[in-house]
Amino acid sequence: MLAIRLQRVGRKGYPVYRLAVQEAQRHPSSGRVVAYVGNYNPHTKDTHVQVETAQKYLDNGAQPSPRVVKLLKDAGVKLPSWVKQATVSKQKTIKNSEKLRKNQPKEEVEEVAEA
Repeated sequence: MLAIRLQRVGRKGYPVYRLAVQEAQRHPSSGRVVAYVGNYNPHTKDTHVQVETAQKYLDNGAQPSPRVVKLLKDAGVKLPSWVKQATVSKQKTIKNSEKLRKNQPKEEVEEVAEA
């Protein structure tokens, strides 16, 4: 089975990624690369995807990683119905929100009338 995943290239401290089609059972650094279907620069947010090639591998069952799904979707690749698309909200749920100070009842401050 094939996987479409990001392969890190670039110098130390400045990563740039390739969209590589590899065997899914192998480690990303040691797996044989079948094809490169694009690249991604996270610093400039530039993405170059070969749409036809990526579409061919997706139609033949290649599994994209979650980040690659987002990049392919932004590039205009038609994703098959079996591809899981992330619906992640950036807001975290707060555990025990009733214990937060802002949710506690206000303490009555008694003002002492000076005589």
